[in-house]
Amino acid sequence: MSDSSPPVSAPPPPVRTGFSRGTAVSVLAVAALAAVVVASVGLGARDIAPLEIVRILAHPGGSGYETHVLWAERIPRTLLGLAVGAALGGSGMIMQGLTMNPLADPGVLGIEQGASMFVVLGIVCFGITGVRGYFWLALVGAAVTAVLVHLIGLRATTGSSTIGLVLAGVAVAAVMSSLITLLVVRDEAVYAHLRFWSVGQLTGRAGVLSQAVPFMAAGLLLALPLGRTLNLLGLGDDAARGLGVRVERARLAAAAVAVLLCAAATAAVGPVAFVGLVAAHCARLLTGADHRWSLPVSMACGAVLLLAADTAGRLVLDQGEVQVGIMTAAVGTPFFVWLARRRDLVRV
Repeated sequence: MSDSSPPVSAPPPPVRTGFSRGTAVSVLAVAALAAVVVASVGLGARDIAPLEIVRILAHPGGSGYETHVLWAERIPRTLLGLAVGAALGGSGMIMQGLTMNPLADPGVLGIEQGASMFVVLGIVCFGITGVRGYFWLALVGAAVTAVLVHLIGLRATTGSSTIGLVLAGVAVAAVMSSLITLLVVRDEAVYAHLRFWSVGQLTGRAGVLSQAVPFMAAGLLLALPLGRTLNLLGLGDDAARGLGVRVERARLAAAAVAVLLCAAATAAVGPVAFVGLVAAHCARLLTGADHRWSLPVSMACGAVLLLAADTAGRLVLDQGEVQVGIMTAAVGTPFFVWLARRRDLVRV
């Protein structure tokens, strides 16, 4: 007697949704952030064991050399690195989304050098010192440079808007660097003040934490809701208008947030190149093109990259350390060259 019951079909495989992927990436990002924070706090000229870190954190009023190092230098340095890395990562992702240019980055486009140029100009000509003064100078410099690079890039006859914008940024950065050198070498006091800040570093910058972080925090909070807007702008101006987006206003607002993040980070630690470029591509590789996920993940990737580079810079030499701006350039330059040589640049 044959069995007439219908065959039991296997259940369909679970569908991996964007939400589940984003959740998994978020968990991974939190774990990576925790790992680099522990490494940044514990490693340096004198390593501090994890259990000792826990003991010091549990008794903040204690005394001793390691307690002093942890509270006075390591923890503020780590918090500043997190904020600066997140700001540069967010700025890079917004710039790439606005320009539809996968090579866009505050350093590559010369915006960081423009911010630095105005800071130097303020110090030399007006005697301005302090992070708050630096911030407003850097904000104006970053905005002026961004407009200048955009206008030059539009008129470049390279056959590619992507390459034209990058070439304009490189040219403007070279001019700004030359002007900085001309201004600084004529004043030994200014040169001594800026010779470390100009390469980008976290060493000895713990004192600027309370002044710089509010600006970066404000920029990050303003950036987080921009994911949907960047998605709609990526569809094209006509499609975005059809979906109710005021294109010119949206572009201006997003560009202002990107400039704010770049200016605050540059004012705090000096120019640090390639963090935004690498962080944005890592985030897009992990989450896809949806800016609602890739933008916050880019912030996390920027923080991880900057803290990892800063920690590695402390360990690469037997004595002393390598500034974080040099470490990120060592990683970012070959990445930029590889990316520029690709024929199928990642869609932004």
